[in-house]
Amino acid sequence: MRDFPSHNMFRVIPGDHWPSCYAVAELANRSLAAVGVALAELMKATNLSAQTLPITLDQRRAALWFRYSFRPQGWEMPNLWDPLAGDYRTEDGWIRLHTNLPHHRAAALNVLGCNPEPEAVRDAVAHQPGDALEQAIVAAGGVAAAMRSAAEWQAHPQGQAVASEPLIAWTNARPIHMRERPSATLERPLAGLRVLDLTRVLAGPVATRTLAAFGATVLRIDPPGWDEPGVLQDISLGKQMSSLDLRTDHGRDQFEALLAKADVLVHGFRPGALEGLGYDGPKLRKLAPNLIDVRLNAYGWSGPWAKRRGFDSLVQMSSGIAERGQHWAAGGQITPNTAAKPVPLPVQALDHATGYLMAAAVLNALTKASQGDPVGDARLSLARTAHALATLTEHHGDDSSPAVPLMGALDADYSNHIEQTSWGPGHRLLPPLKVGKTTMRWDQPATASGTAAPNWPG
Repeated sequence: MRDFPSHNMFRVIPGDHWPSCYAVAELANRSLAAVGVALAELMKATNLSAQTLPITLDQRRAALWFRYSFRPQGWEMPNLWDPLAGDYRTEDGWIRLHTNLPHHRAAALNVLGCNPEPEAVRDAVAHQPGDALEQAIVAAGGVAAAMRSAAEWQAHPQGQAVASEPLIAWTNARPIHMRERPSATLERPLAGLRVLDLTRVLAGPVATRTLAAFGATVLRIDPPGWDEPGVLQDISLGKQMSSLDLRTDHGRDQFEALLAKADVLVHGFRPGALEGLGYDGPKLRKLAPNLIDVRLNAYGWSGPWAKRRGFDSLVQMSSGIAERGQHWAAGGQITPNTAAKPVPLPVQALDHATGYLMAAAVLNALTKASQGDPVGDARLSLARTAHALATLTEHHGDDSSPAVPLMGALDADYSNHIEQTSWGPGHRLLPPLKVGKTTMRWDQPATASGTAAPNWPG
């Protein structure tokens, strides 16, 4: 598929945008439009439409969906971040610690040798060089990123590796014979499609949430007891949330039975991780010979950091985004001794954009399969999306109205429908994308992990 669709392939309803020195609104528009273009092509290829349908994108809604799609009614959302997560001044710059998961928090504290309090962490970090501390935390099984400039990232072996990769890499092309889906309609073009979701925060879940919006059956598998406070309310929308322990024979047997009946596998395992569980490419194709495989990681699929754990906020630090934002916010008045903090993107745009591109890759693979063309496995990464963002400029088309910074969602941005989630009622943002008259709609509310049986319906 194309990296991004050209502007003549979709229509944008102009709207507000998040303020940034990067073209965040353009990234939102292009990545969501990629879904629309791919879906329109699939609907034509599968004879749901006699022609390629027009794609309409609401820029304001697209921008809002890049932050958070759910607003609780009468209750408060859990905090997204662990108290120790954040940016800390080092001896020679800045470093970001990501401590939301208990084992990542423990690894950072073990390296720092301090009490689990922000002040203690700040003191422990202050006298250490950023690169060395980053390497020590990563070696201990944690996740961290020292702040680099774009030039430093371009000169870094991993930055060079990422720049050489395509935005969406296709490998292992082979014939795939898709099941008939008689329930698919113009209104619900993905009805009957079975998507096995092995993803966590945040890009992968955005991809599968998008597929569910057009009728796909999404079954997400988490480890027993898994939770993502403040996140699942946003990204479990439209999915069946199940749990299995793949370290047990019983869990593996159940997983393999699900895999054998799946049409699509979406996962976020680092290179070699799925193979370490015993599911390399040949094993997957033996269990499910017609499976579409779409996967992502943080730092790309080649280079010395290909197996490094990472998240959107860390990739922003590594790739120069936060450093450029720091200069932009300070009007360029940055000196070596400045106390100005890193300034990331106003939203986790790498996650969201990569998620929509993953959904588009699934749709593109379905189109190829329906046309009898070979279908490959798709690989994407947050770092490669960051590279693409750096090349974009905002496109305002023929609209001459001034760009208005977006301050947040208003009541009118939400549906009147009350969604009864596992945590309580609330309202969901109005959908941003339309293909012809086909709109995004979710058949199930957001639910907690482990609330559904690990079975395909029907």
